[in-house]
Amino acid sequence: MIRPFDFLLIGSMAAAAAVTYQIKHHTDNRLEEVRRLEAEIKLEKDTIDLLKADWALLTQPNRLQRLINVYGEELQLQPTAPEQLVRPVELPMRKDQLPKPEVAEGGQGKDPVKDLITTGSVRR
Repeated sequence: MIRPFDFLLIGSMAAAAAVTYQIKHHTDNRLEEVRRLEAEIKLEKDTIDLLKADWALLTQPNRLQRLINVYGEELQLQPTAPEQLVRPVELPMRKDQLPKPEVAEGGQGKDPVKDLITTGSVRR
């Protein structure tokens, strides 16, 4: 004789099996996606390595010198003069190196626009 409690246990077992199967199926799909992404990453890394090797070949000094000899007159190439390069002192200051604005007594700055914004009036 089957009792109602037995039906409850059989139902909960079937539900647990269904949930377990769904979780397994979901993880298998995720694992497949991870493997696909890893393959894409490997392909991209290989492509980057190939492009770096190609760039190294294209920028070899002896190859560039041959191209200059062949196309130098046509392109009117000239060597770079030292004064064409910028020295570090000629570069603008970074924002963190700019001098701080002076603050007057009472916490008010000497900037009338900031004073107007903060206090609503301009001190002179």
